[in-house]
Amino acid sequence: MAERTMIQAIQDAIATALARDPRVMVLGEDVGKNGGVFRATEGLQERFGEDRVIDTPLAESGIVGTAVGLAVAGMRPIAEIQFLGFIYETMDQLASQAARIRFRTQGRFTVPLVVRAPFGGGVRTPELHSDSLEALFLHTPGLKVVMPSNPYDAKGLLLAAVEDPDPVLVLEPMRLYRLGRMEVPDGFYTVPIGQARLARAGEDVTIVAWGPTVPVALEAADAAAAEGVSCEVIDLRTVSPIDAVALTRSVEKTGRAVVVHEAVRSGGVGAEVLAAIHDGAFYSLLAPVERVTGFDTPYPPPAVEDLWLPTPARVLAAVRRVMQA
Repeated sequence: MAERTMIQAIQDAIATALARDPRVMVLGEDVGKNGGVFRATEGLQERFGEDRVIDTPLAESGIVGTAVGLAVAGMRPIAEIQFLGFIYETMDQLASQAARIRFRTQGRFTVPLVVRAPFGGGVRTPELHSDSLEALFLHTPGLKVVMPSNPYDAKGLLLAAVEDPDPVLVLEPMRLYRLGRMEVPDGFYTVPIGQARLARAGEDVTIVAWGPTVPVALEAADAAAAEGVSCEVIDLRTVSPIDAVALTRSVEKTGRAVVVHEAVRSGGVGAEVLAAIHDGAFYSLLAPVERVTGFDTPYPPPAVEDLWLPTPARVLAAVRRVMQA
């Protein structure tokens, strides 16, 4: 079993899907000859040909619109949006078309479409390149949204998305693309969509995180342990649908919860996670649920982004508050 970075695991997943199913194809800006802006598709056009790994014009709405048509016609396209902040251009194709076609046709047509998009802060990008927009898509019925936090999940979730009969948005944390390696199986395997992962077992506080904030939560849990507080870390992995069963099970055990995400606070996925905890485990709560999030501003310039992003210190402070309540 090879050790891979997240971006290598994603590349391996795409190659595996292309080799396994002739209906799979890749399309996006610079995904062919240049291998993608982060090299997720490097070498795949040479290996699978220009008919299956396709360079497109600089037009996000055209990429996803074309992919929706291909999916309805029986193909399994993987479309790449270079940065999630550019996905606003595709909202009509995703929310008004792809997410509704099963409902609109009473199940006669589905859209087996995958859209990949890097996102997240901490890499000093200019405006619109770091935005965390998962809440927009949680609020889009018919669309699944996954956010891996490690190379194993990145490959398994992407392959599960390719197999899914309905549209799946795969949001890939840029900061984690080359941050460490882990063993990733060769060949085909999947990680179930909609199933959270127990990233660390604990007894006193549940920390819920997803994507780039999972390592932040784990670092905070280490710091809390040094103070004698045992934190359980739940990696949500899928933000639509949310695994409410895993949240309830954990909070019924710990009685306290802290929710961590990079996106702005108001209307974020964290609010829905908090509601799921209240629905499932309200009578087990020993303290109000805390949220540690980005702030209600546009994503800031690189010079101040470290002040904006959730940090282990901010998460640890929230853990202390719920323990003292």
